[in-house]
Amino acid sequence: MSVDAARSGEGFTSARAAQVVSAACRVAGLDGRGAELIRLGENALFRLEGEPVIVRVARGEQWLPKTRVEVAVSTWLAREGFPAAQLVEGLEQPLLIDGYPVTFWQLIVEGDRKATYGELGGILRDLHSMTVPADVVLPSFDPFDKQELRIQRAPIPEDDRAFLRKRWHELRGQFEELSFETPKGPVHGDAHVQNLMVNEQDEVILIDFEAFCFDHPEWDLMVTAVEHHSLGWQTDEQYGDFVRAYGRDLRDWHGYDTLRRLQEFGMTTWLMQNVRESERTAAEYRRRIAALRDDDAPRDWRPW
Repeated sequence: MSVDAARSGEGFTSARAAQVVSAACRVAGLDGRGAELIRLGENALFRLEGEPVIVRVARGEQWLPKTRVEVAVSTWLAREGFPAAQLVEGLEQPLLIDGYPVTFWQLIVEGDRKATYGELGGILRDLHSMTVPADVVLPSFDPFDKQELRIQRAPIPEDDRAFLRKRWHELRGQFEELSFETPKGPVHGDAHVQNLMVNEQDEVILIDFEAFCFDHPEWDLMVTAVEHHSLGWQTDEQYGDFVRAYGRDLRDWHGYDTLRRLQEFGMTTWLMQNVRESERTAAEYRRRIAALRDDDAPRDWRPW
C-alpha cells in the first residue's frame, strides 16, 4: 500500500493495520509478534502479547493532527490526576509508519464490571469543569471533519453516496443555525459509555481522546441522549442515572433534534467504512442507511 493511500485512509483493513503494528513495534523497541486485534473502528486497536501495551493505528496521515491532540490531552490529564488512559512513557509519540499515525498506550486491566451511565454523567461533569491550560491547543468540535472523506472512500453503493452527500449539506445548514448558551470548555467529543473502562481497582477510566476539543458541553451529552431517546439503547433508569449525575437532559434543549440528526449521520458513516469486514457489519449499515432515508422511521439499530 502506498503512502498516498494511507494519507486518504483508503484500503484501511485489519490486515493492513497488523502490518503497521509490526513495523511500529520494531521502531519502538517492542515485541509486536502475536499482537491481537481487539477492535476495528475509526482506528485499529491491538493488544501486544508480551507487553502491557495497546497499540492504536489511525486510518491515515490525515488523522495525524487528531493523534497529536490525543497525545497532548493524555499528557495533560495525567498531570492533573484525572482518571484517564495514559501513554506508554519514554516513547516519542505519535509515530508515523508508512503514512499511518501510531500511538502506544498503557494497558488497562479490566475488573469484573462495566461502567454505569451514572458514572459517565459524573465523569463528564468533572471533565467539563476543568480549565484547559495554555499549552494544550484544542480544536473546536466539528461534526463534519471526517464525513466528506468517509463518504468519498467508503465501499458503498453510489446511490447511497449521493444521498449521504445531500444529507451532509442539509445538516451543515442546520448546524450553522444552532445557538448555544453554555460556555465553552474541554469536551471529549465521543462521550459514550463504551469509552469508559473500570480497572481492577474499580476505578473508572476515560479513554479515546481522538475527538477531544474545546467547545460547548452539549456535544458530549448528545451521544447518550440520542442513544436513549432515539435508539432505545438504555433503560429509563440508566438514562435517569446519567441525567441525575450530570444535571441535565439534553432533550429539553431546543437544538436537540439537530444534534440527533448529526449523531445518527455520524454513527452511520463511521460504520460504513468497515462494510467489507463482515456481512454482519454490512447488514447493520444497510439498516442504518435505510433509517436515515426516513426521519420518522423507528431506529432499530444495534450497538456496535
